[in-house]
Order: sequence, then C-alpha cells, then structure tokens
Amino acid sequence: KGHGFMVLTGPNKPKSRGHVRIRSADPYEHPEIIFNYLQREEDREGFRRCVRLTREIIGQPAMDRFRESEIAPGPNVNTDAEIDQFVRENLESTYHPCGSCRMGEDDMAVVDSQLRVRGIEGLRVIDSSVFPTEPNGNLNAPTIMLAERAADLVRGCGMLPESDVVVGLAAQWETSQRPSAPVRNVRV
Repeated sequence: KGHGFMVLTGPNKPKSRGHVRIRSADPYEHPEIIFNYLQREEDREGFRRCVRLTREIIGQPAMDRFRESEIAPGPNVNTDAEIDQFVRENLESTYHPCGSCRMGEDDMAVVDSQLRVRGIEGLRVIDSSVFPTEPNGNLNAPTIMLAERAADLVRGCGMLPESDVVVGLAAQWETSQRPSAPVRNVRV
C-alpha cells in the first residue's frame, strides 16, 4: 500500500508549430515564445490515441496486481471531447525542446548546412535547436551525433563514404503501434 505508478504520454511527431521571436534589440528582453499546441487536428487525435492506448496497456491482466484506479484523466473521461479538454488543461512541454534555430539557405534560416549562423562570422549553433523535426526519443544521442559531425565540420573533414548497410524497418514504422506481422523472424 502507498505505492503507485504513473504514465506520461503524448505523440512524438506533433504537426502544430509555434515560434520564438526576438522582441527588440535589447538582449535582456525575453523573446516571444508561442507554442501553438494542439492547433492541428492530427495532434488532438494523436493525444486521444495515446490516452486510449495507455489505458489498453495498463488494463492488461499482467498489470492487475499493480493497478487500482485511474486518477487522471479519470474513469469518466472517455469521449473525444472529454479527452481533448483534459489534454488542453494538462498539456505541458517536456524537458527537451528542439527545432528553434532553423537550418537552410533561405532568409528565415538561422544556420546554414555547416551549422554557421547566417550573418555572424565564426559562430555556429551546435545543439538540438537546429533539428528540423523532433526525434522519436530523448535528444541526448542525436545531439551527441550532431556535435560529432560539427567537430568534423570545424576541422574541415568531409562526409563519410556512403554505406551499403540495409536497415530493416516496417513500413509506416513511425506511425504504427502494432505491426500485423513481425518485421523479421528471430531464431532463438
């Protein structure tokens, strides 16, 4: 008694986009940060699926001895509208924001493909803010990979030669929860 667990859930690839804008030339003035969470229907549907899938997983017999009652969103939150309201009232950012310094060659890009800040000589951005999309996991490993590549760029190293490694992934792997058949058969 007295023990419990919680599950935090949310879709990995949100479609809604916000922005960070400089308000003035004063470096002490905080920027405008607008998240625009849940602006796209795909994101609202993604959260509904996450809530329902979490309930399905926690409702399995293997969890019976660990589970008592659902505290949040609560057993009376079931319809799309009820789940949407719960999500709107409780949604928060996680600890790993990314994508705020766009990479590209156009006027809206902050850095070029070499991670150099446009218009400022000798300055590069080498962190997850240059990621074009959010990874499906923690930002630590991809940020380390970016830093390794940035070190090569600073040293003037070129690209590694292409590899013929084939990666076996299920079609739609980013969006499907349960493949209808195993991706590959593993012999034990």
